[in-house]
Order: sequence, then structure tokens, then C-alpha cells
Amino acid sequence: MARLFGTDGVRGVANAGLTAELALGLSVAAAHVLTEAKAGASAEAAQDGARPVAVVGRDPRASGEFLEAAVVAGLASAGVDVLRVGVLPTPAVAYLTGSLGADLGVMLSASHNPMPDNGIKFFARGGHKLADELEDRIEALYREHAGGQAWERPLGAGVGRVRDYDEGFDNYVAHLVGVLPNRLDGLKVVIDGAHGAAARVSPEAFARAGADVVTIGTDPDGLNINDDCGSTHLDGLRDAVVRHGADLGVAHDGDADRCLAVDADGQEVDGDQILAVLALAMKEAGQLRKDTVVATVMSNLGFKLAMEREGIELARTAVGDRYVLEEMKHGGFSLGGEQSGHVIVLDHATTGDGTLTGLMLAARVAATGRSLAELTGVMERLPQVLVNVSDVDKSRVESASELVQAVAEAERELGETGRVLLRPSGTEPLVRVMVEAADIEHARAVAGRLADVVKRALG
Repeated sequence: MARLFGTDGVRGVANAGLTAELALGLSVAAAHVLTEAKAGASAEAAQDGARPVAVVGRDPRASGEFLEAAVVAGLASAGVDVLRVGVLPTPAVAYLTGSLGADLGVMLSASHNPMPDNGIKFFARGGHKLADELEDRIEALYREHAGGQAWERPLGAGVGRVRDYDEGFDNYVAHLVGVLPNRLDGLKVVIDGAHGAAARVSPEAFARAGADVVTIGTDPDGLNINDDCGSTHLDGLRDAVVRHGADLGVAHDGDADRCLAVDADGQEVDGDQILAVLALAMKEAGQLRKDTVVATVMSNLGFKLAMEREGIELARTAVGDRYVLEEMKHGGFSLGGEQSGHVIVLDHATTGDGTLTGLMLAARVAATGRSLAELTGVMERLPQVLVNVSDVDKSRVESASELVQAVAEAERELGETGRVLLRPSGTEPLVRVMVEAADIEHARAVAGRLADVVKRALG
């Protein structure tokens, strides 16, 4: 039986794989698992405010309306009071879960996925993403009761109460602006909100911080989220930055846990480059704990070389911001992220926060008086080629002797200025072949040869 939880919550096509019934049942199960400390509260105690509390938010997708209703119904039926914060970014729900002392948080979003999709993300106390063990417990409990076993349900004064928490928007924006090291006065910034959850939040935060703000992708209608805009479609942002003579542009994804940028000339600035700029700023301020930054195995080799040159250690993890976060917590580090633009500043957020990332990047431009292009010049992105080889036995990547030998030979050929990574897909029967080299044609040639070996050895 396939696991419901993926790398970032439960996702599917809304009203097909992801139904109201599933959303309601998962929410009841999550309430039982994540509020165990208060599970025994009596009706009298519940009247005195001892009931568990959940923060529930969503992105603007049309399907989020009925899924939110199902989640709220499930939580309240399980005896949880619900603070409904409406359309806010995923990191806002995480922040409010922590700052309000809530027992759990729920975000309805499918991030950068197209509009027909949606998803459910749960946060534990403090606004932290769930460990695999908690997700497994929630899923097991959901399946147990979906099979026919009745829930124990509170009655009378024990049922949860629901109210809108409109203060969430201002509280979150105030937090973002309050943690900045300096204001953004004098900067012109274009923001692409992806017609998503940051459409109001990000422009407001940048404006309060002093920036002259130009917006695109900030008119969500429930159907246009991520539609040829946002962090996966940067052409509109490039054009707007150049046309308006802006200092930089910032692009979010649908739930705004990511940030990519473009410089004044419209050149893309990816997550590795953003991490490099913030790492140097934080080291200079004495805020980069253990002089270490955390990134995944997919980060560009140029990032690693730049960090070594600047005296900063690099800790690598598997692909996925949850693994970055786990390593940050385990090692006591303060900065980490992915090439895709998930950047975590652990002193100020418990998850990737696209608006915070954009603000901190702009703050560095304002503080130094240097252009974003100058700041990102600290690292040179080496050419990176990715080839997906399908219909192969991905379980044998590390054991097929012919493939192991081919990788070793490629690594010797590339030397210190190149890198090879073979990674089995977590969801598909394919192997990803990634090669970096100082020259793009060299990278393509090596990637092509390795892809042929993968087909031959694992096919």
C-alpha cells in the first residue's frame, strides 16, 4: 500500500486523489496524534480554555476552500479549537503555530504544483515539520478508522470552536520586518507573488521595510496560481525588473516557502547564490553558527568552492528541505537551503521562508551599497547537466560494478573542478545523472556516457 505522506505532506489532484473525506479523516487523526498531552481534558477543563488549538491556513487555490472546510470540521470534531488565518504563506502558518503556542498547524497548498493539485502539510508544536515517525502514526491511525472503527468524539462543551484570526497577517509581517538587520530605503524591488499565498504578504513586508515596490503575479483568482509566473517561470520577472529599472526582483512559489531572484540586468540568482550571499553576511555579523552552511547534494560545486575560499564549512544532505532542517538542528547550524530557493534561517523561521529570504537578500544589497550581481559574484556557477534515465532498476545504483567503475573513471577525469552524482528518484523508476564541469560541453559528454552505462547496467 502506497504511503500517503510524501516528501512534503500529502498531495494529489484535489477532489480526485485528495478528497474532502481524506482531508477530514487525516485532520482527525492528526489531532489525536499531535495533541496527546491534552487528549484527556474534561469538558469542564475545555470550557476553561484547556482544549488543544490549531492554526489553519491555505493558499488561494479554489480547492483550498472546500479542503479548508473539511480540515476545520475534522479538527473541531476531535475537540480542537481552530484559528483560521485564511490565505497566508506556509512559513506564516508555521510561525503563527509557534508564536501563538498552538498545538499544531495545518497548511493547504501544493506549493509550485499546477492549480488542480492541492496538499495538506501538518506542523507540530513550535511550528516544526513532522518527523517521519509522526507522519506514520497519523497515517496508521487514519487507515485504522477509515476501515470502519469509530472515533471517540467529544460532546457538548468538549467540541472545538472555530474563529477567524485576522491578526495573523499583521503579526507575521511585523515579525518579518522586525528581524531585518537594516531597512531597504532607496531600493526598488519587483515582486512576483505567483498569484499565490504571498500575493499580499510579500509586497506589504517589503514596503514596510522601506523599499519602492513594483508587483506582478499578485492578483490571485483561485485558478491562476503558478500560471506562467513565480519562481518556476522567471521571464516575466526579468522583463519587469529591466523595464522598471529595479535593483532586483524576487519570485515566490505558490505557498511562498521559496525565493529565487534576478539582478538588475535580469540575470537569474538561484538558491545556491542566495545562500552564498547570506552566508557571508551572517558570518560578518557573527550569526553563522560554527561558520557552517547546510545544503543538499544537488548544490552547485561552485558554491562549495566559494564557501571553502571564504572559510565557511559546507554540510551536505539528501535532497529535500526537511533533510536540510534536520541537519541544521542536529549540528546547531543557523543557515541552510536548496538550489531551488528553499532557504532556512533558523534563528527567525522553522521552515523555508521565501519572503524572509528575499528581504534578507535585499537588506544585504542596501547595507553594502553593492549590486546583487556584485554580491553573487562571490561564486561561479559551474555548468551542471542533469539527465533522467527511465525504466531502470534504481535499487542497484550502488551495487552494479560496471556503473561503479564508470563513475570512478568520470570522477578522475573531471578532477577538482567537476563532480558526478547518481541519484535514484524517490517517486519514479528512474535514475538521475548529474554532472558538473568547468565546461558545459565536457559536462554533457560525461553525462551522456554515464547515462548509457546506467541503461546498459540497470536496464
